[in-house]
Amino acid sequence: MINRVMNGGDFLINLMMMLIERVGLIIILAFFLVNIPQFRRLLFRTDTVTKVELIVIFSLFTIIANLIGIEISPNNDTDVTPLLLNVSPGDSVANIRILTVTVSGIIGGPFVGSVVGMVAGVHRILQESFTLDALFYLPSSIIIGFLSGLFSIQKQHHFAIMKAWQGFLIGLLMESIQMIFILIFSPTGWTLVKYIAIPMITIGALGTSVFLSIISLYFRQEVDVQAAQTKTVLQLALRTLPEFRQGLNKTAAKKVVELILKYTSFEAAGISNEHKILAFAGTGQDHHIAGQEIKTSLSEKAINSGEVQIGNNAKEINCKVPNCPLHSAIVVPLVAQNKIVGSLKLYHTEQWKLSPVEIQLGTGLGEILAMQIMLGEMEKQSNLVRDAEIKSLQAQVNPHFFFNAINTISAVMRINSDQARSLLLQLSTYFRSNLLGVRETVIPLAKEFEHVKAYLSLEQTRFPDKYEINFNNTVDENVMIPPFSIQILVENAIKHAFSKSKTNNVVSIRVARIKDKLELRVADNGSGIDKEIIGKIGKDAISSKKGSGTALQNLSARLSGLYGSDGELKVDSDHYGTVVRVVIPYMEKGEGEK
Repeated sequence: MINRVMNGGDFLINLMMMLIERVGLIIILAFFLVNIPQFRRLLFRTDTVTKVELIVIFSLFTIIANLIGIEISPNNDTDVTPLLLNVSPGDSVANIRILTVTVSGIIGGPFVGSVVGMVAGVHRILQESFTLDALFYLPSSIIIGFLSGLFSIQKQHHFAIMKAWQGFLIGLLMESIQMIFILIFSPTGWTLVKYIAIPMITIGALGTSVFLSIISLYFRQEVDVQAAQTKTVLQLALRTLPEFRQGLNKTAAKKVVELILKYTSFEAAGISNEHKILAFAGTGQDHHIAGQEIKTSLSEKAINSGEVQIGNNAKEINCKVPNCPLHSAIVVPLVAQNKIVGSLKLYHTEQWKLSPVEIQLGTGLGEILAMQIMLGEMEKQSNLVRDAEIKSLQAQVNPHFFFNAINTISAVMRINSDQARSLLLQLSTYFRSNLLGVRETVIPLAKEFEHVKAYLSLEQTRFPDKYEINFNNTVDENVMIPPFSIQILVENAIKHAFSKSKTNNVVSIRVARIKDKLELRVADNGSGIDKEIIGKIGKDAISSKKGSGTALQNLSARLSGLYGSDGELKVDSDHYGTVVRVVIPYMEKGEGEK
């Protein structure tokens, strides 16, 4: 035991230095912890098992914090022992227990923080042999754990947003709460607080900030490392677009898995149908052979449940071949027309190798491949010549929009992986709506609105604050309209109306019933259309730097094919803007569907 006697300023300075030493030990432990894959996994999950594991880890941290505490006697003596198992009667302790409780709450939420606080309080009472004077440590620690948990962002991958100064303020508040409890309930309250408040509050707050910064640093490094491959992976989706034109088959699957291995860091990739492997490339291809039955239980579970499955070790993957070298995997079910048609499987040879960004990218890639498969199936289903002609007009996909969307998502992924995930889902919705248009000649208004909003979400992310979009609908959203009737008009307005203006651009969408007709109206406050070409819009191709007018020409042709003279496309324009209207017969769901 080392005994140090000091007074006044010397006491505060020395106490602060000793607390810094102890915070340093906890910080070192935190640094090693975030380099353990099993712990990093806990930062992205919120299930019950994860909470229990976090409680165990942080309970050990808080017990260590108690054991390396500094015993202070009433004369300002500080006793430094290797492990502070017992506190002498009348003495007090300065430690960093509250730091560990605070961090546990921020990372794990109120429940984890409260339980860790309870463990911290009970152990602190044990150090004082369960004396009545020490009982207040239990409620104070639980309250601090719960309150710090209220600052937890439940989806832990958002946690990287927390700044160091925010962690400092939270630590400052929680340490201050502990000082208030000591002041009120400790027999030596004021005498003790007057000496330890400044060192413990300051060092505790700084320690909380540094602890959280270490974890946040991991998140930033993770995003930086994976962002470099994000654009490549999304471009991979574009490269695989033509492969499934003939549906899900061995030839297409083989080309896709080879592209995946070429453009990603996965060691193996496979595609299966519901029962058999269609293609496999990379490590393990000696026994994961095309044409054979699916080898892993993880793939079977994904196909049976329709949910993405993650395997972090060989046991979770459960390959039927002993000593399979694949030790971590993500399996994404491929869903086409509300039916599971197969799975995309991406593997690493190391346990716990999958990063959260890779999981998100794998999921998004699987969704896009499913859309491509659906597109291929749709192309084989055209039966009637008249429907085939109409659907071929509907099936046009603008490659520039797709490429721009990929670049936008790639850029967003660097700063906000959740927003990028949301945009990827919007892109999936956009293509799903395109495919719905291939299959149907009329769809509910609600489906068209989904398509429009998915398109606008991507465009408004690409050009923030450039467009204001107003929706005004006065009819039942089950009313039937041709696919793309509104989307084409909105896209046309955004592309062509505002070339001279970057702000105060308004697009108004209105759907209304006029007697037995339905009017779809899209208006903008743009620069207008030249009078010489207004009469040609919807009738002829127009030679222009801004476009050819093919989309509106196709829309007009579909209206004519579906409704004859009852379907009209009308365009009015002047220097105040343009109004485009589609007028069709009003039909409820079930009427006139093909």
